[in-house]
Amino acid sequence: MTGAYDKGSTMKDFAGKVAVITGGGQGIGRALAERFTSEGMSVVIADVVPDLVEKTTRELRAEGREVTGVVTDVTSLESVEALRDAALAAYGAVHVLCNNAGIGSGSEGAIWEHHVNDWRWSFDVNVMGVVNGINAFVPTMLAQDVEGHVVNTTSGNGGFTPLINSAVYATTKAAVTTITECLWGQLREAGAKVGASLLYPSTRTKGVLDTGIWRPGANRPDRYDRPGAPPKEGRDSLGLFKSRMESAGLPVVFAPLSEVAAICFEGIRDDVFWITAPSEEQQAKIRARADSQIAMSAPAYLLEANMMTAKAQTGGAE
Repeated sequence: MTGAYDKGSTMKDFAGKVAVITGGGQGIGRALAERFTSEGMSVVIADVVPDLVEKTTRELRAEGREVTGVVTDVTSLESVEALRDAALAAYGAVHVLCNNAGIGSGSEGAIWEHHVNDWRWSFDVNVMGVVNGINAFVPTMLAQDVEGHVVNTTSGNGGFTPLINSAVYATTKAAVTTITECLWGQLREAGAKVGASLLYPSTRTKGVLDTGIWRPGANRPDRYDRPGAPPKEGRDSLGLFKSRMESAGLPVVFAPLSEVAAICFEGIRDDVFWITAPSEEQQAKIRARADSQIAMSAPAYLLEANMMTAKAQTGGAE
């Protein structure tokens, strides 16, 4: 689509502006903090893990970056409102909000075998965390009457097409995608100076992203435990994936998270809604889903994608 709705009010001047990043203690969140501060922004790092908040804040300050750390539980609206208040107290405004906090549920396999608390925990963090961020920050950002931007982190898994054996995670990311589409439309209809985008973590360099998603449940609260079900949390899924690939003679190459942050920054600057590094594989999945919907045919592309994923995780073994 082109025309009047293609571009909104874009942020071009970032120096002196303020960004808030949930899930900012490590991984993509930390990479975003590093990129934003390199552009002259002040950054509020929010994370549920106090040690990560302290460590990341201390290390970035030692590099001369302007950052403030706030321990935040995104499942709690009150906690996110306290984050907003802390950001305003520290810097007087918020111009960029990155709802980046997210978890892998630890659930695999058949939906009917998942514990209901896997769903509750994942939705509270991945979906309600985004909703709480929007509710706490967007009214303030609108009242400022200056250019701003909201970025919600989604995934190609659910945001474009789901991997059928990660139903919980994929469903939450499908929800984040729809929420952000609606937010974009409502902000445009209101003529707001605040934009909205989806971040699909991706890089121009081929490789695996080392983020907390590979370590599901490291900080799973007791209220989401699985009575009578064995815990899957705490295991290092990335280590398992890496060992499988290397045992098959396929070394794992990691892509720099700084590229994710660079792509995100460029997307905010250029007011891009679908912030991602396009690939032929990604576009093929989008077309396959659209073709299935238009033809009203069964989504056979899901089974093909699942076989490709399983093959990759076993190093190509049949």
